[in-house]
Amino acid sequence: MLTPKLVTLLTDQALITIVVVIAVVLVVGTTGLVVARRRRAELPAATKPAVEAPGTTDTPETAETREPTVGEDAEEPRDTPTRTLEDTELPEPAAPTVEKPESAQGRLVRLRARLARSQGSLGKGLLALLSRDKLDEEAWEDIEATLITADVGVAPTQELVEKLRTRIRVEGVGAEQARQILREELVELVNPALDRSLNVSRKETQPAVVLVVGVNGTGKTTTVGKLARVLVAEDKHVVLGAADTFRAAAADQLQTWGERVGVRTVRGPEGGDPASIAFDSVKQGIEEEADVVLVDTAGRLHTKTGLMDELGKVKRVIEKSADVDEVLLVIDATTGQNGLTQARVFSEVIDVTGLVLTKLDGTAKGGIVIAVQRELGVPVKLVGLGEGPDDLAPFDPEQFVDALLD
Repeated sequence: MLTPKLVTLLTDQALITIVVVIAVVLVVGTTGLVVARRRRAELPAATKPAVEAPGTTDTPETAETREPTVGEDAEEPRDTPTRTLEDTELPEPAAPTVEKPESAQGRLVRLRARLARSQGSLGKGLLALLSRDKLDEEAWEDIEATLITADVGVAPTQELVEKLRTRIRVEGVGAEQARQILREELVELVNPALDRSLNVSRKETQPAVVLVVGVNGTGKTTTVGKLARVLVAEDKHVVLGAADTFRAAAADQLQTWGERVGVRTVRGPEGGDPASIAFDSVKQGIEEEADVVLVDTAGRLHTKTGLMDELGKVKRVIEKSADVDEVLLVIDATTGQNGLTQARVFSEVIDVTGLVLTKLDGTAKGGIVIAVQRELGVPVKLVGLGEGPDDLAPFDPEQFVDALLD
């Protein structure tokens, strides 16, 4: 048990220890402050750059020793003189590449071979039937069915079969002789007497104007672009009119076709008045003294009366400044008898002067050529036989029939 005297002694020692610790802490802290102050005192004082009074200049001696000031290097002349814009040689802008379309002769040879591949089955089928040892009623019925399946049409088929029966009965039949008879009758049916030339010759004061019409998806815009290439290959000055304002990409597509052969395209705002753009196109053609103005119109269903009436308006507006020399109706050959119906309605609304059959290489139903001519009394003037830029050619009845029988 601790006595009061011992407790008092322990308390005094604890107080002495606390006082000693506090004293040590104070001494250490004071020493650190003194050292820090001495180190700062030993560092060199920072000097501010002297600001040169306005109007003062350095002597050669002082300029070598003085530190340069901000912006001083910009005031001193450089070792090499700077070039001005006039002295700088800028690269010449690259000239747009203008394509040279294929000649008509080379195009026709290639297209005839392509037509023969797509239409050869019709000719081969007819020749096989006509070359039989015995041509009975069943054989003639097969011939009729082959022609009707190829979209020749009922009336032309009956006329052709009747002529074939008469000639073969009188002249006899053999493989080569049957081929010659069939060729002659098919050429006659296609009617080589029709005028298939395009009216694209400039008149005294105005260019020839060609209006291209048809339903959606027949390839009107592509046909206009390909036709421009055909005319450029004949050294004609062509202006394109993008009057299809309802399809967003139509004007861009047509302009691209034109740029490839160096032809100007007149266009307007999307959704604008087609008649107004057609009028501006002809006006531009007159100002440029162009040979031909090709006007692309919007595709329209033959069942839409309002759109068909608008087509008549486009033609009437053009005729305020120039005659419309050609109205080309574009028909998709793969549509068969539906294409025939379209042609009939268009011919009632606008005076169609010529037909363009596209995608003829994609069908074995080349008989649509015969049927549509018979229906409208209008010649097929151009045929499209592929997706290439030069896959459009004038229609030639004899070459067409030879391709069928090749």
